[in-house]
Amino acid sequence: MRQRLARADALTAVVRAVNANLEPEKIADAIIGGISDWIPVAGWLVRFSDEGGEVRTVATRGLSQPLEAAAQATAEFVMSAGDVFCSADVAADERLSPYDGFPPAAVIGLPLESRGRVLGAVVAIDRVPSAREPRFAASSLAVLRAALEPGAVALDNALRIQRAEALSVTDDLTQLYNSRYLSQVLRRETKRATRSSRPVSLLFIDLDGFKAVNDNHGHLAGSAALVEAAAVIRINARETDIVARFGGDEFALVLPDTGTDGAEMVGARIRERIAIHQFLRKRGLDIRLTVSVGVATLPDVASSAEQLIHAADEAMYWVKEHGKDGVHVAGAADESARSHKSVLSGKNAARD
Repeated sequence: MRQRLARADALTAVVRAVNANLEPEKIADAIIGGISDWIPVAGWLVRFSDEGGEVRTVATRGLSQPLEAAAQATAEFVMSAGDVFCSADVAADERLSPYDGFPPAAVIGLPLESRGRVLGAVVAIDRVPSAREPRFAASSLAVLRAALEPGAVALDNALRIQRAEALSVTDDLTQLYNSRYLSQVLRRETKRATRSSRPVSLLFIDLDGFKAVNDNHGHLAGSAALVEAAAVIRINARETDIVARFGGDEFALVLPDTGTDGAEMVGARIRERIAIHQFLRKRGLDIRLTVSVGVATLPDVASSAEQLIHAADEAMYWVKEHGKDGVHVAGAADESARSHKSVLSGKNAARD
């Protein structure tokens, strides 16, 4: 291994591989690919901490579920201790005593260091225990850790970029997508729908009576209510739907490959769930809110993202002007639209 690590081309290959892209998973896989040439075992795991402190497994190779659990525990130990971990048998190693049920296996854990800090670990695990604890000569270990550093830096950078991109499209309060990302997705989906002659629908959802929450209980309570509403909407949307906070107390859903009937069903389900939700229970309150939902579908009532937004917004206004607490489909006649509405509150028709 010392001979391989001493070759400049070996290190160059690792540096080139880990810098070939900005996807954390592919960088971690390149780290495994490089080091597996030096340590010939079947099982591998890379675990890393991002800028926000979230620790996650970025890549694995050749691990069963029990072996992956052992590799994760080893990685956590390495990251905590900041040093190399070698064990002849993880099942009998007292340093991992808080963890139970590991299969017998030899393991090596190496720290991944970036900018002077240990942010992760790469773990090599064999499927059987060894006769003695694996050991590295000091010179080999120094070169090995140096060889891993470019991969750790590349992985750190990729995760920083990924986190920054996620924050740039996320609403700070609700953790839904923000209006900027909504616009991007809507333009992309409308173009795709036009090319494929498939429908795409947009829902605009406005909380009825939200202003009273702020007025009567304060803006902190209002913010908490928005977070709860966002959670209810997200849970009751489908996996393929894009859920965003459009602004204030307005939310939006993009529904790819969904026609009017399907979009109306989603809107009705969200309306029903919001109506029965007890808001601000943790604050000792029982606030009931409703929503006004506007539905618009391309190509039925729009041929562009801008037209779709306008149609969904107008449909939502229709509900506001006819008692709130309902669902209205853009382009429907008034009488037809009334039949689509599950409940009309009959209260002030002015928009909150």
